[in-house]
Formats: sequence, C-alpha cells, structure tokens
Amino acid sequence: MTDNTIAERLHARDGELTRAERQLSGLLLKNYPVSGLGTITTIAEAADVSTPTVARLVQKLGYSGFPEFQAALRRELDEKISGPIAKRDRWADKAPDGHILNRFTEAVIGNISQTLGEIDTETFDQACTLIADPGRAVFVVGGRITRTLADYFFLHVQVIRERVTHINSSSNAWPHYLLDIKEGDVVVIFDIRRYENSTLRLAEFAREKGARIVLFTDQWQSPVNAFADICFSSRIVVPSAWDSSVTSTLLTEIIIAEVQERYWSTTRERMEQLEDMFDRTRFFRKF
Repeated sequence: MTDNTIAERLHARDGELTRAERQLSGLLLKNYPVSGLGTITTIAEAADVSTPTVARLVQKLGYSGFPEFQAALRRELDEKISGPIAKRDRWADKAPDGHILNRFTEAVIGNISQTLGEIDTETFDQACTLIADPGRAVFVVGGRITRTLADYFFLHVQVIRERVTHINSSSNAWPHYLLDIKEGDVVVIFDIRRYENSTLRLAEFAREKGARIVLFTDQWQSPVNAFADICFSSRIVVPSAWDSSVTSTLLTEIIIAEVQERYWSTTRERMEQLEDMFDRTRFFRKF
C-alpha cells in the first residue's frame, strides 16, 4: 500500500473507471475528504450509484473494504488539520536513526520525486499558457505562511510580464483587489495545511467573477481546489513540526522559467530597463 492520498489514487486511475465509478469519483472529490465519510449507502445514494459500485471502486483504489477506505480518509482529515505540535509528535517516536541532515534531505528528495512524477505535462503546460497570456491579468496571493511563496512568485512574474498584482495577505484588503479582477484573469493561490478560511472565500469570489484559478497546495489539497481550474499538489511532509516548501518552490521556479521563455522578447526588454534603473540608482554593489 502506497502512501498516496485517496484523491491522488482516484486521479491516477481515472482512465480505468467505469461511467458509474467515475460519477462516484466526482462526488468523492467534490468536497474531499468529508464527502466520503458517510455510510456506504448514503454515499451511493448521493452519487446515484449502487452500493456494489462503491465497494468495487474502493477495491480498485487498493483497499480491502469500505472500513479500511474510511479509516484512510479519517487519517487524511486528521493530517489536513494538524498543527505543528501534532505534526512533530507523529514522526518523532518512529524517526529513523541518522543525522537530521540526511533524514531531512531524504524526505525532501522523496517529496520532489513523487510530486513531479505525478504532474501531468499537459496540465503544467496549460498553467504556463494561462500565466503567460498577455490578454489576462495575473493576481497572486498566499496566506500566513504561504505568502512567502506568493511573494517569490510575484517578484519574478512581475519582471517577466505586465499586469501582475500581488494581493495583500490581509483579508480585509482583498475586496479592493477583487474589484479589478475581470473574467478570464488568472488568480494564482498558494494554500497548504492548515488551510485558511479567508483564502477559500477569496477563491469563491474570484470564481464568481469568472477568473481562472491556479492552485498550489499539498497532497491533501486545499478546499480551494473546489474552485480551481488547475491544482498542483506538492508533497510537504518532513521530519519537522513545520511543513516543507521546497517542492512547492521548485515547481514555481520551473513555471517561472517556462513562462519567461514564452515571453522572452518582451521579458528581455523589461529586464534591460530594470537593470538600467538598478545601475542608475546604484541599488546593487558592483566590484
């Protein structure tokens, strides 16, 4: 049994599912993971499928039966809402021997390998196309911790192209930014556990205005995914009370590199102007 989340297993096996199983999969992913915590009968009725369909899908996902499937869902729900102390307690008692340099690095390398291996290249290209489209304004937002990722992404994309806005992480300022979001614009959202209610509300409002949402989240997936057009789920667990942002940072850097190349003729001019301003203001020290 792998440590893939149920959502990841559903996406990976989508091509193998029958029509009824795909219908059930859609229900489970709609309000994931809470949508799978009812009885087998209530879940079947909500998806308008039979209870044997539920049982077959559960087995296709690698579980011996519905109780094991729901136990896995409950563990995921517990993981999603974990605070730093609970995260640390979860791995501390069974941490392998070895120096933290090795243990942490091995965890990060595993996170990167699994995350990138599960990304669909067409989905990646679609995200880059949206962000590189000069006809769309781009808005970037993060939360309490993820605002550092949002800021890093914004600083680079702002150099690459025009009409890029960094939405203030203070939720009481968000309505002012929403005024400028037009249908077809792109809102890039960073949200990892513990997910923030204000970020979810922002996504809901942006979606109502017709924005396209690109979400960077973790393997359990932020509730924002319900409104997202594209979702990148990065592995974030390391031997620490804090989640790792290494994989998310790597993914944003790859996207920045691709968008830059698509925009290079314009980007080069903007970079030259920026460097000229740096030189004139002596912003950087030159030897």
